[in-house]
Amino acid sequence: MVRVKSGIQTKKKHKKVLKLAKGYWMTRHKQFKKAKEAVLHAGAYAYTGRKDKKHDFRKLWIIRLNSMLRTLNSSYSKFIAQLKSKKIELDRKVLAQIAVEYPKVFEKIVDKVK
Repeated sequence: MVRVKSGIQTKKKHKKVLKLAKGYWMTRHKQFKKAKEAVLHAGAYAYTGRKDKKHDFRKLWIIRLNSMLRTLNSSYSKFIAQLKSKKIELDRKVLAQIAVEYPKVFEKIVDKVK
């Protein structure tokens, strides 16, 4: 059997990981072992961050809607319940955008729902 040296593959793998770890702090961008660990953790954090972003935006839309509805003497929970009962299918993102950009239109929507 012929001896196979894996230096080329190892070098390629190391370069790939070190390229991903570029800009990291201290030895995390220089040493392969530390860089590999940092890149794995960064990937996990990025994954959870992408999931959390969806929750954060939903929270933001609800806060915006509620603050606008409070000025119109209503509350978020009552407004959403009335929307569902009238079968008006506007999602929170669109409603929040309308509330911020076009307050007069939002007032008309609230009047229609009541």
